[in-house]
Amino acid sequence: MNHSLPTNTFKQALSANRRQVGLWVTFAHQQIAEVLADAGFDWLLFDMEHSPTDLYDVGQQLLAVRGTPTAAVVRVPILDMGWIKRVLDAGAPNIMVPNIRNAAEAREAVAFTRFAPEGLRGVAGSTRAGNYTRYKDYMARANDEIGLILQIESQEALDDLDAICRVPGVDAVFIGPSDLAASLGHRGNSNHPDVQAAIAQAFKTANAAGKAAGVLAADGKAEHYFAGGATLVGVGTDLHLLIAGADAVAAKFRLA
Repeated sequence: MNHSLPTNTFKQALSANRRQVGLWVTFAHQQIAEVLADAGFDWLLFDMEHSPTDLYDVGQQLLAVRGTPTAAVVRVPILDMGWIKRVLDAGAPNIMVPNIRNAAEAREAVAFTRFAPEGLRGVAGSTRAGNYTRYKDYMARANDEIGLILQIESQEALDDLDAICRVPGVDAVFIGPSDLAASLGHRGNSNHPDVQAAIAQAFKTANAAGKAAGVLAADGKAEHYFAGGATLVGVGTDLHLLIAGADAVAAKFRLA
């Protein structure tokens, strides 16, 4: 019986700048998480911002990957103390917060993931996060073990990126290419040279500040991101994999 909070090896990997390859999960089903957890990814991102996934779904997804080598990351819908608190209580070891725009919001995000006096997270030790009171060191260690990733998705965030990266408690910054493209005037075209140049510069800024940097390559074209200094890269999504596989099989057998 384990009476100690497990060490967050994913957070350690981010700090050591080791490559962490992940997959975006948009389908709100435990079985999807269970199947993907054995595929060999370093992490799975359970998305609550742009999917029907609710708090119960996330709880089931977290259970599906528990005990596997694959780390769980949950993207909350918005920078909000209530959402972050409930997702952490559900057992999420790592949180991604979308659309952080400046260092002040970064400090808020950190505070929402930490118990007082370091932060503002409401204290509850009888949740799944504390193994229902069985992790006897949970209150002492939770602040240090939670992984926090902040999404950079606007020109405003790029302008303040160095300061965002230097906020204590931030483990990584993660570029959202679609929103960034829209912010830069290229909505729907994240491959535009201006957008790609901004992403490349963001990696350099983060690396110079000693923070891991990441991005989502939904189309699987991620090699140039790794080459540019990113270590935390989503190399696809469950939806894109399903579409590609289904379309290929249908095309193979469809009569002309």
